[in-house]
Amino acid sequence: MRSQKEKADTLLSLHKGRDLLVLPNVWNPIGARILVAKGYPAVATASAALSASLGYEDGEKIRRATLIEFLERIAHSVDVPVTADIETGYGESLAELEDTVRHVIDAGIVGINIEDSLSEGGSLRSVAEQCQRISTVREISARQNLHLVINARVDCFLSDSFPDKTKAMDETVARAKAYLEAGADCIYPIGPGDERTVRVLRDQIQTPLNILASSTAAPLSILRSIGINRVSFGPFVFRACLKHFMDIVEDIGTKGDYACLDNMLSGGQVAAYLLNENE
Repeated sequence: MRSQKEKADTLLSLHKGRDLLVLPNVWNPIGARILVAKGYPAVATASAALSASLGYEDGEKIRRATLIEFLERIAHSVDVPVTADIETGYGESLAELEDTVRHVIDAGIVGINIEDSLSEGGSLRSVAEQCQRISTVREISARQNLHLVINARVDCFLSDSFPDKTKAMDETVARAKAYLEAGADCIYPIGPGDERTVRVLRDQIQTPLNILASSTAAPLSILRSIGINRVSFGPFVFRACLKHFMDIVEDIGTKGDYACLDNMLSGGQVAAYLLNENE
């Protein structure tokens, strides 16, 4: 097993390599193990998927202790770097944020997403305040002799605070530069992933960039050619799986047969990703 420091260093290097880091976000250990078996070099969690799997909306509705428990289960289930979505950090004060980061690191996590929204679709934290929070995360990880990879999410494109996309773009670029100076390793301008927008972002932000995959985003081949470093999927893989589940149960109710079960893994295939021991 690699040490946590080695995993953190590996995750950072994956943001600086020539290849695109593709992260289909998971919400449980078996998802993490499947990714590793399929050759993915790192694992990322999705807060919205994890919360929804427990029956709660996104937005730090689950307790921090619950989040940490699941992050620890996922991180300890694989021997690759795991980066976690911790939303705004589960705490308004810097002291609360420090506690969150310490717990996250203790859980075996080596990277985080941290966002600058104050409310969904609403206003953002001031640049100064968010920079202070990013600096705090960096200081805590340094004290633990670990380079926690900070993926700083910039929510301008989701906010109603900007009159048009041009203003949102200008603010995104300004925030990106400030967050990098505060200690971020990667910038995540969540929102449009279309080729035109991505090219502008790449031209103006000279650091690793994370783009959100979606049905309207540029294909991976285009993102590679542009020089994007990381692509994540947020809760979209979870939602696709949930839609498949809904289709299955609807077919059972309407067709009255079992054809919907034809395309499934066998018990033995599932067991390949499970531990044969007591918890």
